Amino acid sequence: MTKQNVAVSDAKPGFNLPASMAVSNPPVFVQKPPASPGGCITISRSKLLKNLEINEPQRINSWVDSMKASSPTHAKSSADLSSLTDDHYSSWMVQHPSALEMFEQIVEASKGKNIVMFLDYDGTLSPIVDDPDRAFMSDKMRATVKKLARCFPTAIVSGRCRDKVYSFVKLAGLYYAGSHGMDIKGPAKGSKDKKNGPGQAGILFQPASEYLPMINEVYNELVEKTSSTPGAMVENNRFCVSVHFRRVDEKKWSELAQQVRSVLKEYPKLRLTQGRKVLEIRPTIKWDKGKALEFLLEALGFANCSDVFPVYIGDDRTDEDAFKMLRDRGQGFGILVSKFPKDTNASYSLQEPSEVMNFLQRLVDWKRLSSYKDRTPT
Repeated sequence: MTKQNVAVSDAKPGFNLPASMAVSNPPVFVQKPPASPGGCITISRSKLLKNLEINEPQRINSWVDSMKASSPTHAKSSADLSSLTDDHYSSWMVQHPSALEMFEQIVEASKGKNIVMFLDYDGTLSPIVDDPDRAFMSDKMRATVKKLARCFPTAIVSGRCRDKVYSFVKLAGLYYAGSHGMDIKGPAKGSKDKKNGPGQAGILFQPASEYLPMINEVYNELVEKTSSTPGAMVENNRFCVSVHFRRVDEKKWSELAQQVRSVLKEYPKLRLTQGRKVLEIRPTIKWDKGKALEFLLEALGFANCSDVFPVYIGDDRTDEDAFKMLRDRGQGFGILVSKFPKDTNASYSLQEPSEVMNFLQRLVDWKRLSSYKDRTPT
């Protein structure tokens, strides 16, 4: 395929869900975003590239500043930790208390409602590691998530390729939303068929499928372009591309940003977002983890329901879209996994994956006890 030609849309591509997707047994959903609305302005390719290069140094500096802000390279010193335990940290914890310490209040708020669980993967179910291909979850975490999914509808929502996330989690019967929710697959509501993995006859939703050739092209270019930067790793997450710089010397971050920018500026239909030690390139469609959460709730039959209680647990900037979605809905809550104060739309906090596992296990125990009491004659 060719790169972007001289036709430049004056409006960003968008995507609108059907008014209602709630059905008793959700069918397979396969849909592409519509063509960009509005007219087109035709300009020469040379003028387009010139416009994109305006303020290029400032743009690169801005990228690098953002990379540093979201990806600190040094452990906090004892002095830093001491300052964090003072007024700022205390104030933050008042606003985002530990979900473990507030467990009783949380389950009390969920009584009479259907809990639906949404879990990020990296940094939530598994520790953050230098090599993204070795971000394995523990057997104890896997067993806990398996028990959780028997009690509540459970979805894994990740920026990773859906197949890669499934290869890490290895649990059928869950819903998997890869590529920041642009690749959703899962069993039909109430499905008992789990032997062949997720979503054999259930939900399939890929709102950015028309971008696949472009994503593959960008991936190959980025692999070649970043090959000169030691430690850089490019990951093809099918509907997005991730450039990991966890093992790149901080002095090389500006060089890496320039390499990524030199490729991305050729593709105005793609945009850059950032996570912890990663630059991510994805389509400009209006779709994110928050939209994925909303889609899954509707596909599960909870559209416009007042008795649903979604819980989303994540650690990264990309999870903020889901946290915000829950705040806007006024249902359920988000839990941020972080050892340090961050600006967040989450209501509660947990410090690390081990605390996530403890919280999930307590939910399982509470559900089982509640079910036992409901079955016991008074």
